[in-house]
Amino acid sequence: EKTSIRNIADAIEYSPGTIYLYFKDKNELLFALHSESFIGLIKSFEAVAYIENPMDQLIGMGEQYLRYGLENPELYDLMFLMISPIEALACSDDIWEDGNRAFGMLKAVVQRCLDAGHFKGYDLDDLSMMVWATVHGLVTLHLRKRTLMFDESERIPRLIRALELFSQTLKSL
Repeated sequence: EKTSIRNIADAIEYSPGTIYLYFKDKNELLFALHSESFIGLIKSFEAVAYIENPMDQLIGMGEQYLRYGLENPELYDLMFLMISPIEALACSDDIWEDGNRAFGMLKAVVQRCLDAGHFKGYDLDDLSMMVWATVHGLVTLHLRKRTLMFDESERIPRLIRALELFSQTLKSL
């Protein structure tokens, strides 16, 4: 977030003016990268789209989300933690299409779970938010170095086990 168009131009060996031909400011440039990053996340969700059992598909989505965040920490930061890309939306009064699309995919799978008899008595949006927030929290804790109390060799396996425990909890609802 502390970078500038000039820093970016220097890194890619372009003039700042060239960048301004395509982007009005740094936030707009970061938003374009942010949108590209969501394409990667959504493609990772498509890797579990073939799973017929909706609960297994939901758990698979959680695993894909965790993997994507851990394998792409800078992109994840840009997508979910940095304010700059979203400030580009605030200027244009747009809605967060990328987030809505990814969240919509999650909601569709949660709805399939509801239709299959899971989560009786629970609200679709509440359940979807809980799933997203939990898996997002695991990734964010790790990326923001809040898991340093664990030995380095144990951090990722612990996140995976925590996701497995959450999955078991979902199955018991």
